Amino acid sequence: MLNKTFLPQSVAREIQDMIHRGDLKPGDKIPSQRDFSQKLGISRASLREALLTLETLGLLKTEAGRGTFVVDPASSSPGDMAPWRYSDSYSVFDVFQTRVMLEGQIAGLAAGRLTANQLDQMEQATSQMEECWARQDLIANVEADLTFHGIIVEACSNAMMRSLYQIVRDQLTETQRQPIPITDPERMRASIAEHRRIIAALRANDSATSRLEMETHIRNTARCAGLTP
Repeated sequence: MLNKTFLPQSVAREIQDMIHRGDLKPGDKIPSQRDFSQKLGISRASLREALLTLETLGLLKTEAGRGTFVVDPASSSPGDMAPWRYSDSYSVFDVFQTRVMLEGQIAGLAAGRLTANQLDQMEQATSQMEECWARQDLIANVEADLTFHGIIVEACSNAMMRSLYQIVRDQLTETQRQPIPITDPERMRASIAEHRRIIAALRANDSATSRLEMETHIRNTARCAGLTP
C-alpha cells in the first residue's frame, strides 16, 4: 500500500507496475476512483492526477460514459494521443512554441555556468532515459527527461526566466509526455542523441550552440506530435 503522502507520480508508477505485472490487463476497466484510491491508500486527487499522467503516456484511455481502461497496444491506432488537458487555457502548439523560445534562451544562458557534477548528472539522466525506454518504464523515462531539462534551468543566469519556467512547468511537462504514445524507437534514439549534443555544447561553454541544439530538440519533439512551431 502506498503512503498517503506519496506524490501522484509515485501513484502513477505503482499503477504502471500493476499493468506490467499483469495485475491490470489490457482492456481491464480501472475501478472507481473512490474504490481504487481506498485500495491504494491515497487521496482521490492524487489518483486523478496519476490517471491523467498514465493516459497522456498512452497506458490508459478514458471513454465517455464507460470509464477508464488499460490500453491494449494490439488494438490501439498508430498516432493516437490523449486529449490535450490544458486546452481551456493554451493549445499544445502554443506551449511547444513557448518551450522553443524559453528553453532555448535558458540553455544559452546556462552555458558556462554548469558544474562538472551537473553535466555528469545530465549524462546519467540521458542514459537512464535510454535504459528506461528499453524496458518501457515510461514513468521513469519521462522523469529522467525532466531531470535533464531541470538541471539546465537551475544553471540559467536569468532569475526571471527560471521563475517563468516554474510557473508554466506543468504545461511544459505535459508536452514531454504527450508524444510518448506515438514515439517510435528511432525517434527516441534521435532524442537521446539530441540530449548528448546539448550536453556537449554546454560542456564546451558554447552559448549559441547550446541554444540552437535545445531549440532543435524541442522542435523535433513537436514534429513527433505533428506540430511545427
